[in-house]
Amino acid sequence: MPRIRWITMAALAVSAIVVAGPAYADTLFSDNFDDGDANGWSRSGGSWSVVTDGSPAFRQTSTGANARVLAGTTSWADYTVRARVKPIAFAATGRTAGVAARVRSSSEYYAFVLTGGGAAQLQRVSGGTATVLGTAAAGGAATGAWRVLALTVQGSTLTGSVDGAAVVRATDSTLSSGRIGLLASYASASFDDVVVASPTPGPGPTTPPPTPGTCRVTGSPVGFAQGTTGGAGGPTVAVDTAAELLSAIATTGPLTVCVSGTITLPAGMYDVTSDKSIVGVGSTAGITGGGFNIGLPVSDVTTAPANAVHNVIVQNLTFRGASDDSINVQMFSHHVWIDHNDLAQGYDGLIDIKRGSSLVTVSWNHTHHHTKNMLLGHDDKNAAQDTGRLRVTYHHNWFDATPQRNPRVRFGDPVHVFNNYYFYNTDTGVACQNNAGCLVEGNYFEDVEEPVTNTYAGPAGRCVARNNVFVGESGMPDCSGTVQEPSAFYSYTLDDPNSVKAIVTAGAGVLR
Repeated sequence: MPRIRWITMAALAVSAIVVAGPAYADTLFSDNFDDGDANGWSRSGGSWSVVTDGSPAFRQTSTGANARVLAGTTSWADYTVRARVKPIAFAATGRTAGVAARVRSSSEYYAFVLTGGGAAQLQRVSGGTATVLGTAAAGGAATGAWRVLALTVQGSTLTGSVDGAAVVRATDSTLSSGRIGLLASYASASFDDVVVASPTPGPGPTTPPPTPGTCRVTGSPVGFAQGTTGGAGGPTVAVDTAAELLSAIATTGPLTVCVSGTITLPAGMYDVTSDKSIVGVGSTAGITGGGFNIGLPVSDVTTAPANAVHNVIVQNLTFRGASDDSINVQMFSHHVWIDHNDLAQGYDGLIDIKRGSSLVTVSWNHTHHHTKNMLLGHDDKNAAQDTGRLRVTYHHNWFDATPQRNPRVRFGDPVHVFNNYYFYNTDTGVACQNNAGCLVEGNYFEDVEEPVTNTYAGPAGRCVARNNVFVGESGMPDCSGTVQEPSAFYSYTLDDPNSVKAIVTAGAGVLR
């Protein structure tokens, strides 16, 4: 049997897991609805059911009701309740959807909600009447996008976070303990990946700097993978052999896999299941010989299956000598974040994303000395699976002596490429083909023969190139057409493109 070392709660003092919020000392409750039911939740108003929304999720469909579902116990006092929330429709701009804490009854609780007007609001509800304790801009679209909402109640301090960033705080001592809830007040919404955890003592939700030798997911994704939490809420396992690693990534349910040293896999691609964080410990953790496959087996289906692989994070690993791809994302996989890795010298692609996959962020990676770098969409004839999908964000990556596929794009719209550093790419930077729509902005191109093109090979795509820097022997963009603005899907901040080379070379690759 593989030797798997499950890390106990006591060991977390040394090997902490932090996902853009308070460090979790103990998980009190979790539900991702993958079992197809909502047992343990009590309903009050509305029309609730488990549906498929990328993956199984709990949905409230009525916009004509003040709807709530509750879980947990009234003895819970200090904790964080976190969930992915996707508002679908609001009856009016003042209507809301979100999470509740310290619920004493269906009309008495604290709430952190998104409004139909696009704000994030911290509320105290008493007798069914909401008192607003604080309001902040939520960023992004009001409906149609998954957001991660977290409400931390600790003593009299209340903190609301959106996508891992604390946006509003208040002080109120009215309620001292209570259950948790999901709320949809005259709104329809989907809810998924609910976790309740007691926070460790501290001043509030922060992301501490990495400490050498620890195992933690650092930060949270910007871009289309927003809301991805990986193995958060589940146990942690330490691995340093191929058998341990392959057993861990195949395990069902949330799990953080801490990789120590360089693990040599037999040649081949190895499947990663949903709700996983695969994190390198220190600066020497890595994979060689084989690669990760994030996705179901290849088939010709054109509708996303309910069991599509989702919610996966790969961070702080070095990949070398893969017999096929280093990382492959396929078959409608979604909510995947590939961050702060060093990839080089494989056989085929370093990071390929294809066959209907979507809602992926590729950030802060250093790819180098490899020809077939990153493919987005594998074939001009795969429109049936790819159209309307392949939405990916590439930001702050260092494309270093990678001649082509930086990335090579088909069908995805929009594909957002911002604040990357391109160096000595002797063929192309971004090639946007076959009805893809690429926004390429704020990048630094140095000695890149053809930095941005939509006429590279095969059917043309559409691209918009703006606010980029071209130095050395770089060419100029060959772009035409219009592209959807990524800001309609999520909020982001551009670095000055003149500073991108320094920022990226200092920060891309393994974290510690």
